[in-house]
Amino acid sequence: MAVAWTPHRFTGGVLALDTTNTVVLRGDARNSFDRFADAGEIGRFAQAATGFRAEELGGRALSVADAQAIHGLVVELRETTDRLFRDAALRGSMRADALSDFLAATSSALKGKAGRIGDPAKPFGESEEPMPFEAALAVSALSLLPADRHRRLRICQNCRWLFFDRSRNSSRLWCDMAVCGNRNKARRHYQRHRAPSKDTAHDAH
Repeated sequence: MAVAWTPHRFTGGVLALDTTNTVVLRGDARNSFDRFADAGEIGRFAQAATGFRAEELGGRALSVADAQAIHGLVVELRETTDRLFRDAALRGSMRADALSDFLAATSSALKGKAGRIGDPAKPFGESEEPMPFEAALAVSALSLLPADRHRRLRICQNCRWLFFDRSRNSSRLWCDMAVCGNRNKARRHYQRHRAPSKDTAHDAH
């Protein structure tokens, strides 16, 4: 069944984190699943991200010419991004070996791509041509490396998704208050008044 790429699936705050969150319930061997297990979903995700991440992308569209061809590269970049920044969110600094793997993956994603990137006003380039999804994913992930950026990374206390905390006092607990925050409150209310309930994060995502 095709994934419904709804606004909730883009609560990571940046394209790279939205992509890491295509693995649902990381660390839960019984319930975890990968929304990119079907390579075709990469193209549909990129199309949705063009709209939901328009501000980050500077209005530049994303393209996927051959989802099957880039599937392995996208998954490798997604996983090295998650390993590096999930650990950084917990510890406040980055592991050298995880950074090395991450940089190798971003390098592979950018290899052979033409054009210029990195202008503060247009980090994804000025071209009106759509940008290859894997290249945009690398640029988004690299943007999280500065200390003032990776120190704002958080892990949702309900579903374990990574998200970028833009709140003034950096105190967000949930990737999406309307989903994870409310479900967590409802679960705690039920546990106080009835019996322990099952984890509802799977249903939320």
